Amino acid sequence: METVRRQQAVRGQQAVQGQPVGPEPGTLSQEQLKQLRDFKIQTRIENEKYLRTHKEVSLLISGFFREMFLKRPDNILEFAAHYFTDPRLPNRIYMQLIKDKKRA
Repeated sequence: METVRRQQAVRGQQAVQGQPVGPEPGTLSQEQLKQLRDFKIQTRIENEKYLRTHKEVSLLISGFFREMFLKRPDNILEFAAHYFTDPRLPNRIYMQLIKDKKRA
């Protein structure tokens, strides 16, 4: 924290003295910001494609939320551990996938 204060004091002195003040340490350049934005967009696109091809992810999450809201457990972490380790879960997801496929 003290180092940051010293850097801010030096920058303040530079600004008062009319010296050019560079970017803050750790600040991203415009090119880095563009690369980061492009990376985030590409990651979202890839995630969306993955979710669209793996319907079971949506079924797992929606099933968990449905059960959680119906049962309203006091200990959600324990409930989640039991829900996702239930040996019947894969079969329930598989059956739901078949049911959804027949509807389509």
